[in-house]
Amino acid sequence: MSENETENKPEKKRRKKKKGSVLSTIILVIALVVFGVSAFNLIKYGKGYATGRAEYSKIRDMAIEGGEEGEDGKPKKEFKVNFKKLLKVNPDTVAWIRFHPKPSEINYPVVQGKDNQEYLHKTFSANENTLGAIFLAAENRGNFMDQNSVIYGHRMNDRSMFWHLEDYTDPKFYKKYPCFYIYTPDGDKRTYRIFSTCVVEDMSDTYKTKFFSEEEFESFLKMTKSTAEYDTGVEVDKDDLIVTLSTCTSADDNHRYVVRGVLEERIKLMEE
Repeated sequence: MSENETENKPEKKRRKKKKGSVLSTIILVIALVVFGVSAFNLIKYGKGYATGRAEYSKIRDMAIEGGEEGEDGKPKKEFKVNFKKLLKVNPDTVAWIRFHPKPSEINYPVVQGKDNQEYLHKTFSANENTLGAIFLAAENRGNFMDQNSVIYGHRMNDRSMFWHLEDYTDPKFYKKYPCFYIYTPDGDKRTYRIFSTCVVEDMSDTYKTKFFSEEEFESFLKMTKSTAEYDTGVEVDKDDLIVTLSTCTSADDNHRYVVRGVLEERIKLMEE
């Protein structure tokens, strides 16, 4: 081995070491950037969830009257919604939806925007937030007198909004809690009995709100029964009014989970 080769050997080692050190530094910087972005997003979403939950809790405190249960399990005072207060905050208010006794987490005002995009990321109080709002389809009439009224809500990772609709994948849960309730500004309390639940594609006929003949609506109702996850035993016919509740699924962006209820009772709440 020549003297030049002997002298160049340590130099080559230093170069390799230097290159390795630079590469390690670059990898470390990239990892720190990725970690920083991920941490920022977690904090951002966490803050968004907390802010949204606090807002809706404040709205409930402002607008809900009664509903508390005594030791016998019966309500001390009838559950009522102060729509005058809600309409002052948001003139787009069309209803209040409630599940009782479970899933009690679904207890929200319902709005209706100029289109089906407006309230995807805007809360009831018009704040930008990933929770958005529970909203009635823009193509529906706001009085819930269409043959199929569609209500949308997000499935949030903090289990808020319509996350708990998927509780109804379990038929045992359904048997215990088969109804949901919609309250309207004209003083109605409407009881809907769930008759069908299932996963559908986001462009499914499930979202049809207008029917041009009795036959078309009857065909639609047959579809809702044939695609159901399980048989509820609840019958529906051409004279019924139904509400379809829709949320995202955990599987992918192209499918939705829907809970369909048929109007069973409509009563007028007495004003005190």
